[in-house]
Amino acid sequence: MTQKTSRRDFLSAGLSAGLTLPVAGAGTKMGFFNPAGTAAPETAATPVKLDYKVLGRTGLKVTTVGMGCMITSDPSVVEQALDAGINYFDTARGYQHGNNERMVGAALGAKRKQIVLSTKTEAPDKAGMQRHLEESLRELNTDYIDIWYLHGKSSADEIHDDMIEMQQLARQQGKIRFAGVSTHSGQQQLLPWMAQKGAFDVVLCAYNFAMDPGMEQAIATAAKAGLGVVAMKVMAGGIRSVRPGDPMYPKLTQPGALLAALKWVVNKPNVATTVPSMTDRDQLEENLKAMGSPLAAHDEKLLAAHLEMIRPVYCRMCGACSGACRKGLPVADMLRCLTYADGYGQFALGRERFLELAAGRTGAGCANCTGCTVECPHGVHVAERLERAQELFG
Repeated sequence: MTQKTSRRDFLSAGLSAGLTLPVAGAGTKMGFFNPAGTAAPETAATPVKLDYKVLGRTGLKVTTVGMGCMITSDPSVVEQALDAGINYFDTARGYQHGNNERMVGAALGAKRKQIVLSTKTEAPDKAGMQRHLEESLRELNTDYIDIWYLHGKSSADEIHDDMIEMQQLARQQGKIRFAGVSTHSGQQQLLPWMAQKGAFDVVLCAYNFAMDPGMEQAIATAAKAGLGVVAMKVMAGGIRSVRPGDPMYPKLTQPGALLAALKWVVNKPNVATTVPSMTDRDQLEENLKAMGSPLAAHDEKLLAAHLEMIRPVYCRMCGACSGACRKGLPVADMLRCLTYADGYGQFALGRERFLELAAGRTGAGCANCTGCTVECPHGVHVAERLERAQELFG
């Protein structure tokens, strides 16, 4: 029996009993998943397979649930994800002030070449990108990056020719394998542009059950052009770190909703993989259940009910509010920062991102405004949410 089958047997046995993962570093017969399929001991159980898709024209075969490492601080969670068979890991140069790359690199260790690793740069020019790339290679303890993203782009105007040239140069030098772009907003225009441009291999975009149907068409256009599509923000603003007692708990947490949200994206044919955040063993175990699980009727009903719960607070990053604030506030960016705090339970990250926005653009107090000029087509209580962001982070 191949190691792949043994892995499936292990996961089947674990999932049927709550999925007990091995302690990182402890002795185990499981070993690490090898796509080539080497021999491994057998375990008797009903098979539950890890799902894989090909990441566009890259040809990379990735698990449909990957690991977003942005808010992970415990390296043992990365090690446990490796042991469970996840083979796509995503980080960025700026996450945790550079410490995230260092942690991920140490956790991957000798298994680095058995997985697909992506990181990102927010540098505004070619020289800054080159510096970031060398830093990423050093901190990740690797001599190449599988996918190197231009980070957080909202429009084609933000992607300059010298950025594309730097990605191409890095590929020629063997320091990256594939070039990509990550985007939080403006995606319905950016993805078709990327498909036509032909300079990129992968797009990392926000995509979840709460988004406008137009996003599905944009993703289909990208996939048809050969772009590998990686989905982030798959939980629609909610994450399991929000606990009872938190004021946002009733809005962002409903039993079963977050797993259903992940299943919704995993089952989309044009999405190759996903990068939900995982900060502990429980989240890892829950996310693994999304693979090999079709989206059932009860999941769809649960998501419909959950959408109504989060409607007043969750920004879908549709871009409809762009330029609508009379005081020039960057509404979507401010709401995204608030999601980090309220949904992810990461106040420090939310405040850090908020302070990165130009102070002059966030300082206008909503409480002093005579009336909000922003009307969200999806029902977000924009003025209330902006006031909360200013009170929380200001």
